[in-house]
Amino acid sequence: MIQIKNTKKGWGIVLIILLCLSNSYGQNTAIKISGIRSEKGQIILNVIKNSEDYEQEKVSKKLIFDKKAISNDLMIINCDLEPGTYGITLIDDENKNGELNKNLIGIPKEGFGFSNFFMEKMKKPAFDDFKVTVKNTGNKITIKVKYM
Repeated sequence: MIQIKNTKKGWGIVLIILLCLSNSYGQNTAIKISGIRSEKGQIILNVIKNSEDYEQEKVSKKLIFDKKAISNDLMIINCDLEPGTYGITLIDDENKNGELNKNLIGIPKEGFGFSNFFMEKMKKPAFDDFKVTVKNTGNKITIKVKYM
């Protein structure tokens, strides 16, 4: 049994233990990204909680990764996501400006993608088309990058 005296140091140790325990609820989620055309720039993943947030372009978590780990147009990213339902959008931010660049008529000039969904038509998918459920273990998500 561990005894902690009623001191500031003791409470600091308790706080660190609690923080470590709270972080253990995040899940190691593997995201397999395919179709990346170059090693220039960075990959941006936007985690979205629901269809309303998607329509308002409200991102709950933004994850940015260097593209150094690309092998044969493929990259596997591991990240922590708490259990829940999300939609994940991807930007192949080749010029590292933090946004999806588009031409004069609004067609993307950089790659983009959606969790477990490949956009075959020019129509923007609904949130339900690319939402994924993250559980306690074994989360695997795929994103195929599309270039116009």
